[in-house]
Amino acid sequence: MEYKKLDEKIKELNSTRVFKKVTPKGDLSWFIKWFASAFILLAVACRATGNLAVFDMWLSLIGTIGWFTVGMMWHDRALVMLNGAISTLLITGLLGYYSA
Repeated sequence: MEYKKLDEKIKELNSTRVFKKVTPKGDLSWFIKWFASAFILLAVACRATGNLAVFDMWLSLIGTIGWFTVGMMWHDRALVMLNGAISTLLITGLLGYYSA
């Protein structure tokens, strides 16, 4: 269904239960968020094994930097703050791992 037709149908419904999606689709942020989400999913899979902590940290770092970038592109302070803090913690953990 074409986007304009769907948008017209939503307006015709005049319902407070129907929400129009506001996140962009097909632009650079869309690709980064899916790439970053895949890395975070892989990191959690490494974490679940219990033996791959360093891979978990590296994959998590890539994913959180990706989501930090998306937060910057969307001007979303919550995403920037959360993923900036997590990235800092992961970098600290990696530095500790390699300096030991």
